[in-house]
Amino acid sequence: MRSSRTSPQHRAIACALLLAAGCASLKKCAYEGSGRDQSQQPERVVGALGIAPGDRVADLGSGGGYFTFRLADAVGPKGKVYAVDIDPDMTDLVAGMARERGAQNVEVVLAASDDPKLPDGQIDLVFTANTYHHIGDRVAYFTRLKRDLSSKGRVAILDYDESAGWFPHWFGHLTPTSTVESEMKQAGYRLAAAPDFLAEQSFLVFAPAESAPSPTS
Repeated sequence: MRSSRTSPQHRAIACALLLAAGCASLKKCAYEGSGRDQSQQPERVVGALGIAPGDRVADLGSGGGYFTFRLADAVGPKGKVYAVDIDPDMTDLVAGMARERGAQNVEVVLAASDDPKLPDGQIDLVFTANTYHHIGDRVAYFTRLKRDLSSKGRVAILDYDESAGWFPHWFGHLTPTSTVESEMKQAGYRLAAAPDFLAEQSFLVFAPAESAPSPTS
């Protein structure tokens, strides 16, 4: 008997249609879909990042805030999360959500396509999920981004890789793991960790080459 559960393919098509509509709330629904919690395991992802209370984290490509507020919980009231996006619909939406939740440790940043507009030397972790493949001239982008990192700064990248289903392949919403590693090396980073619990995505953590430890997972 055919299951009544919506398939990932149908969810993906619905998301694409919603994105075309242009409304912020519809975009948020499209970014998150109905099965993201199961496929992306956000609590486990945030736990694997080793975020300390008081850290300053940038959620690069924050969209509708899916990871933003989980990261805000991790950094605590003395930390800060910069919700960075180039879409003003999304930054306005997240700013409103932060006000409603009383999340005073969330600061929204309307970025440029080639500049996240982060404070120099202050970011302990740049986190980006489902966004890497959208960035143009990634080597130059992440080379410049090093100026924003603190002395312990890292960059965590989640992106769909070769193991993803047909939708990321069809729309080019993926980056092979080897490409991410090669580009980040060119930008002056070394791989620090590679958690492998996500079925359809790579999860790679980098630090500047002069400070990164050897991979631990």
